[in-house]
Amino acid sequence: MKPQVDQGPGTVLRLAKSFAVVLSICVAAFAGLTCAASAEPEKARVTGARVAGDEARTRFVLDMNRQVTPTISGLANPARLIIDLPEVTFSLPADSGESGRGLVTDWRFGLFAVGRSRVVMDLTGPVKVDKTFFLPAVDDQPARLVVDLVSATADEFDTFVETSRPKRVVAGSDSAPKSDRLTAPKNRDKPLIVLDPGHGGIDTGATGVHGTLEKAIVLDFAQLLKEKLDESGLYNVQLTRDDDTFIPLGRRVEIGHELEADLFISIHADSVRRGQKLARGATVYTISDRASDQLAEDLAQSENMSDVIAGVDLTEEPTEVTDILIDLARRETRSFSVYFARSLVDELKSAVRLINNPHRSAGFRVLKAHDVPSVLVELGYLSNEHDEKLLISDEWRERMANAMTEAVHGFFRPRLARQQAAPSQ
Repeated sequence: MKPQVDQGPGTVLRLAKSFAVVLSICVAAFAGLTCAASAEPEKARVTGARVAGDEARTRFVLDMNRQVTPTISGLANPARLIIDLPEVTFSLPADSGESGRGLVTDWRFGLFAVGRSRVVMDLTGPVKVDKTFFLPAVDDQPARLVVDLVSATADEFDTFVETSRPKRVVAGSDSAPKSDRLTAPKNRDKPLIVLDPGHGGIDTGATGVHGTLEKAIVLDFAQLLKEKLDESGLYNVQLTRDDDTFIPLGRRVEIGHELEADLFISIHADSVRRGQKLARGATVYTISDRASDQLAEDLAQSENMSDVIAGVDLTEEPTEVTDILIDLARRETRSFSVYFARSLVDELKSAVRLINNPHRSAGFRVLKAHDVPSVLVELGYLSNEHDEKLLISDEWRERMANAMTEAVHGFFRPRLARQQAAPSQ
């Protein structure tokens, strides 16, 4: 006689529960395998750094949790050594690199581009890379990237710079500014505004009295201002950067030009040097061949150093285009820039504290687009303790963003009114 199989409700329920448990285990295991397969590999981590030696031979060492492949190159005027790495995490003290030793005066580090980190060393003079090697981790010692530098002649350093830099790809003629674009109609309904948060990545910008970083302050503010402008529904708004990435000054100008922007606003929060520690308040700058005052000249020199700080090859900067139409457009563009700057100052007066003579001018490279009205706004000066407190205040940031939004409305009001009055096709 075959044994009777109990197929009652209790048995079926137990079987169902057992199947559910087995199924959930399988699903979890499969999900774990999928996550493991799709997860990005963890970035290498830099855990320590140091410089040792003298003016004849200097050693630079990076402690890392695992080996990566560096690319080392040189730049002249001023003399710098560049170490490019795959994107890594720098777990170093904030003051790392502020002083050097031997052939290295100081050095800095950070994200240079997406997927690419960089160390830039300022040099006392011409050098030669004698040796570069990686020491594997042993016992409690981390893996180490070692770069040995020796003193060299100017000719030897020039040769090193020439042979170590990647060959420049000559851009086609389509990338150059075209005078026929100046009269070409823009096929869009809304004005396009480019907001340019300064610095980023390896270029931290100014540092406040209490450690506030300019690159973080201006990015947060630019994103807030974009939200305000987007809420109006009147504009298309683009950012030159929306994360902690370095953008060269020339590329920032190109972005405004390529997008055929109707307005370009570069946003900064600088630190005043050369003893002018009492400067505070918002300031609006336009471009000028001659600085309006010493403070404007100092700030322009400081801001124009961003590419040097990040280790950009300045010889690759595009040359100025000489064209009668472009010269005429440049003059007209500067007139519109000054008009917006004055309107912005008027709006800011009732909202935030301004510096004395709040509209100033100097030769800021980031404002050099010949066909885009451009201004540079200093939200305040991080070298001033009172300004630093305001720059991190939500209430102050709201007032500043609202005032700038009103200034933008005023600048574009005539154009928007004409568009509304025009008969629909």
